[in-house]
Amino acid sequence: MHVLAAANLRLDANAIDYVLLAFYFVLVLGIGYLARRQVSTSLDFFLSGRSLPAWVTGLAFISANLGAVEVMGMSANGAQYGLPTAHYFWIGAIPAMLFLGVVMMPFYYGSKVRSVPEFMLRRFGKPAHLVNGLSFALAQILIAGANLYLLANVVNLLLGWPLWVSIIVAAVIVLTYTALGGLSAAIYNEVLQFFVIVAALLPLTIVGLYKVGGWQGLVDKISGGPGGAEQLHSWPGNQLTGFGSNFLSVLGLVFGLGFVLSFGYWTTNFVEVQRAMASKSMSAAQRTPIIGAFPKMFVPFIVIIPGMIAAVTVTELMGQNKEALMAGNGAPSGATFNDALLLLMRDLLPNGMLGIAIAGLLASFMAGMAANLSAFNTVFTYDIWQAYVKKDEPDGYYLGLGRVVTAIATILAIGTAFIASTYSNLMDYLQTLFSFFNAPLFATFILGMFWKRMTPHAGWSGLVLGTASAITVFGLNKGGVISLPGQGASFVAAIAAFVVDIVVSVLVTYATKPKPKEELVGLVYSLTPRESLKASTIGEDAGWYRRPGLLAGIALIITILLNIAF
Repeated sequence: MHVLAAANLRLDANAIDYVLLAFYFVLVLGIGYLARRQVSTSLDFFLSGRSLPAWVTGLAFISANLGAVEVMGMSANGAQYGLPTAHYFWIGAIPAMLFLGVVMMPFYYGSKVRSVPEFMLRRFGKPAHLVNGLSFALAQILIAGANLYLLANVVNLLLGWPLWVSIIVAAVIVLTYTALGGLSAAIYNEVLQFFVIVAALLPLTIVGLYKVGGWQGLVDKISGGPGGAEQLHSWPGNQLTGFGSNFLSVLGLVFGLGFVLSFGYWTTNFVEVQRAMASKSMSAAQRTPIIGAFPKMFVPFIVIIPGMIAAVTVTELMGQNKEALMAGNGAPSGATFNDALLLLMRDLLPNGMLGIAIAGLLASFMAGMAANLSAFNTVFTYDIWQAYVKKDEPDGYYLGLGRVVTAIATILAIGTAFIASTYSNLMDYLQTLFSFFNAPLFATFILGMFWKRMTPHAGWSGLVLGTASAITVFGLNKGGVISLPGQGASFVAAIAAFVVDIVVSVLVTYATKPKPKEELVGLVYSLTPRESLKASTIGEDAGWYRRPGLLAGIALIITILLNIAF
């Protein structure tokens, strides 16, 4: 079966496609080499010396999230579930990104912490810091492995390179530019990669829509297909959540995805927050996720729609294959929903455009993996090694260690790539990881930031038991004790983790002693002077179009209109 699938998926790449790919790789490595000149301290390597403008960090913020897992995973979701997948953007991203910019960045940036776990250290002490540092490091290795598996699979199927060669070549390129230039190299490459990804996917969407007879042609084909008209409206999204009841489906989307999973991911995930921390001012740090929200709201149109087109035009994903795919068994041809984008590229794109599309996929992979690596090396170096192993070494020691750790993380990601390979839809895998790691962390964060009474013991115990409850829900679903198809299991696990974390934190808080109030200034909202949370409005931060609150309001209105329209 797999041999047949590989033969069917092989793209007819020619010399011009390879020249475009080679040029792209030279450009990426060149950016890494140039960024190295700016790296003289560990702060330069891990946080770009806090010197980057908001438009650069804003685009990097989105590109870091627009990895191959996102691009391939969301197109797989588009093929399988249709327009309800847009909830991952309009409900499951933008409100949380705006909240991060307006409410949480002043705490992160103003306290001058170097990472999210370091914020946990100051608010809750060492046990919570260590739990968060270790769980975050593990999550990054698992997610980097998923990115690596996808890329290797793409290169193997498109170009015919053996899987192990694809994995090693891809890993070495990302490792080289991340180890050379640190976060600056990752961020500048992410800005380049954002434009390459759009240049790859926009023509694919336009050509695909032309092939099916425009939007109305796509509507007609999907309405008459196995997915039905339900896939053409984002609400209530029953196929996506796995709930039969419209009310439960909407509740799961709004609370499970829109609140717990989304806010947990965007507001506490250091992969994203690190980009904003690299900004040159408080205002720029606040604007980073808000600027990112504008392109983010339109990404569904170039990621989900190609998946929907593939579902009704690509032979391997149509008709008799649908039932096998729904059951997660792959189609008789060996294809899975993860292949939707590749199959569409195979069918629609001529040479030259094909080279750009392949570069776009490689770009999305590298953006995602570089983000995971740069966040992992910062947290491991500062929050694990410096905090608990070697405390008072010179700065050059930590700079060198950061580069070594980047290499070790790459090797570990090669190992975790095989875990990702067991999932036919990688978004299922990713949402499971987020329910384990991000949902309980968000509960601890939000409670600790707004409730000054919360104690250090509550910080770590809530995290541990919240994570354990998400893993329990996952185990019960896997074992057949409860049955939640689609991504409903991840939503329920996230809600369980959040609720358990809050309950445990409250109970433990009233049984233990809080920190003195003077130690919580800058870490708890009610104890922090309002002036220190306000962004500058003069100099480089002057102008109405640079006001975080106003920009966030505009983004929120557009997002609400998109939810109503679709």
